[in-house]
Amino acid sequence: MSIFGRKNTVETPAAVTPELAALTGDYSIDAAHSTLGFVARHAMVTNVKGTFLDFTGSLHLDGSDPARSTASLDVKMDSIDTGSADRDGHLKSADFFRTDEFPAMTFRSTKAEALGGDDYRVTGDLTILGTTRPLTIDLEFNGAAKDPFGNERVGFEGKAEILRSEYGLTWNAALETGGVLVSDKIKLNFDISAIRNA
Repeated sequence: MSIFGRKNTVETPAAVTPELAALTGDYSIDAAHSTLGFVARHAMVTNVKGTFLDFTGSLHLDGSDPARSTASLDVKMDSIDTGSADRDGHLKSADFFRTDEFPAMTFRSTKAEALGGDDYRVTGDLTILGTTRPLTIDLEFNGAAKDPFGNERVGFEGKAEILRSEYGLTWNAALETGGVLVSDKIKLNFDISAIRNA
């Protein structure tokens, strides 16, 4: 069951099932059970992974009309964690995120579309270092459930890619063997659990 409904092979709109329509509502992202991750190529030979530990977000899901669904995310850049205190400190510095001057990264959706099955796509504005550019996120709806505490939850997995240079993140170092220390392309990974608002 797709949160945004399934695409029909014919031109007539798909009927909205009671289960799908029942998911329509406002949700808050549960940061304790969600992950915002990224992967960068390091020294041309390996991947370095990291996460942001402090973020808030909200979703409005519309099971009857996908285009009316929205997403909003605010990330505290000082919460970056790559498993190395020295590397995290460098990423927070003026060479990269300048967290003293730009404490937050934000995403605001502008479009949602069903791709068929449980797959859909959300497009929006990603802002880093005061620069806003469009970002497209491909998402898979993992399902809905009521947890033991009575919370109604929905889950998603997503991925996207950005070029960090497009946001002014241009610091790098040349390698003796050719190439650079940090890749321009950054892969973004999302595992989201959201709880329906009371």
